[in-house]
Amino acid sequence: MRMTTKTRPTKKKRKMSTDRRRLICVALLAAFVCAGNNAICGGQDDKDKSKDKSSKDSRKHYALIFGTAFGPDKRPLYGVKVDIHPADKKRPKWELMSDHNGEFAARVPPGPGDYVIEAVVEIAPTEDGKVQMHKKKRYQAETRVHIDNEERQDIGVHLKEVN
Repeated sequence: MRMTTKTRPTKKKRKMSTDRRRLICVALLAAFVCAGNNAICGGQDDKDKSKDKSSKDSRKHYALIFGTAFGPDKRPLYGVKVDIHPADKKRPKWELMSDHNGEFAARVPPGPGDYVIEAVVEIAPTEDGKVQMHKKKRYQAETRVHIDNEERQDIGVHLKEVN
């Protein structure tokens, strides 16, 4: 049995003049510049810009609480449960976990305001490759931070053993 292969008809390649290539390159460059900078190309009116700017800026206003959770041996701890709430309220508004560097971060409304940071972790030691749950220890800490405006507050939370 003989196999036949179908051949596609070849299309004629269109030749483009050098002037046309330059025109296309200039048009693409102009479109790229206009997309990046709307003001050059006469995008929006000043009134529309102020409305857009105020609506975008209202979403961007925040303060940042950035912290590191340290254990009793003064080394950063991973997996610490961190609760942040305003000082005048009891329930946590932000619940976080510390990362592998013991760090956590939360965006809070701009100040003035006071916040309480509570950190808790339970650690069970291992012996001969087995976790000893009956020997686990609970560590916790609480600290306060004051936010004046749109700012970043860096804090260290040092956990201590609780009986």
